[in-house]
Amino acid sequence: MKLRELDVFVTAPPSPGWGGRYWILVKVTTDDGIVGWGECYASSVGPKAMHVVINDVFERHMMGENPENIEIMFRRVYSSGYTQRPDLTVMGAFSGLEIACWDILGKARNRPVHALIGGLVNERIRAYTYLYPLPQHDFAKFWSSPEMAAEAALDCAERGYTAIKFDPAGPYTLRGGHMPAMRDIEMSVNFCKAIRAVVGNKVDLLFGTHGQFSTAGAIRLGQAIEPFSPLWFEEPIPPDNIQEMEKVARSVRVPVATGERLTTKAEFASLMHIGAATILQPALGRAGGIWEMKKVAAMAEAYNIQIAPHLYAGPVEWAANIQYAASIPNILMCECIETPFHDKLIQSSITVEDGFITPSKAPGLGIKVDEEFALAHQYTGKDLHLEMQEAPCDYVNSNNFEGGAPTTWS
Repeated sequence: MKLRELDVFVTAPPSPGWGGRYWILVKVTTDDGIVGWGECYASSVGPKAMHVVINDVFERHMMGENPENIEIMFRRVYSSGYTQRPDLTVMGAFSGLEIACWDILGKARNRPVHALIGGLVNERIRAYTYLYPLPQHDFAKFWSSPEMAAEAALDCAERGYTAIKFDPAGPYTLRGGHMPAMRDIEMSVNFCKAIRAVVGNKVDLLFGTHGQFSTAGAIRLGQAIEPFSPLWFEEPIPPDNIQEMEKVARSVRVPVATGERLTTKAEFASLMHIGAATILQPALGRAGGIWEMKKVAAMAEAYNIQIAPHLYAGPVEWAANIQYAASIPNILMCECIETPFHDKLIQSSITVEDGFITPSKAPGLGIKVDEEFALAHQYTGKDLHLEMQEAPCDYVNSNNFEGGAPTTWS
């Protein structure tokens, strides 16, 4: 069995785009006709450029190879160009292709992926979700309304979720870490207070940020929300300085979680070694794929660290996360995005019931991708999957963040 053909799909969910502006799906076919699906979570170059990178990685390092040989293919990609170091874009390409290889191997053996990477450890996986606007909510006002957030949190709790994530402390600016405005700290406290008031102790609060604060700013914000006992404080400073992340972890009595913008065990190992986080959030479509993150999970066990796979993408990466989570003992929970578009793309092959997911025992990733549906919703624009704002933090007027969903499309 050899890897023979590659097709790349850039599929766009409808506005407001939960999961990002588009998803990069890969379809890999073997010489004996077995098809595997993967997803590349890569957002630092545009979709046309990423298409070229994915093709190059496949043709240069993988085409003609037996899909069983994950390790040697990873080493080729990791070492390409005499580098032997993490590369976010190249690893994003490889990660999706690697996921497709596991889908192929599972189908070839009529076994789910988790059976091939250590077996079933977790028969049910705890799920969590972001807070999204309910139908009656004003979309523009939702992101700065503790009252609407509380209503959405109660809805999630009534659907069985035992953990919910929200991030009211924007803005996300390309200028790097900043000191939050006092009104942003107050907004964050008000969100925590309102949500805790309606869910009580039945639901864990997951306080999200995306690396937007300076070290001192993160510590101020983290200490302000401590009384509400969030389960985690997510990526409080930019991911490129783990020594400063460790200072935050040491100064705030809320567990630090991070990892969605890291790639390969090299970056995760450095983080663990200095104690910069106690919860890791790998994005399997970016971090090196399933096998590489199995290694990270094993390393994390030695540090008593738990794993909570990240998801701000499509349902193919979601399926990979679930197979991965099913096979590791130190899983905490999995991020989920439930929309009709996600569901249609994989023909209802993943469901969240009472806040938990039962890993599929169907072959491969356990999903059925609707290829015609993916083709019918292709993205043809030039924007990135997500965009940072260029304007700095506003210390006079309110800062607002719309949940990662763009208001304008191109």
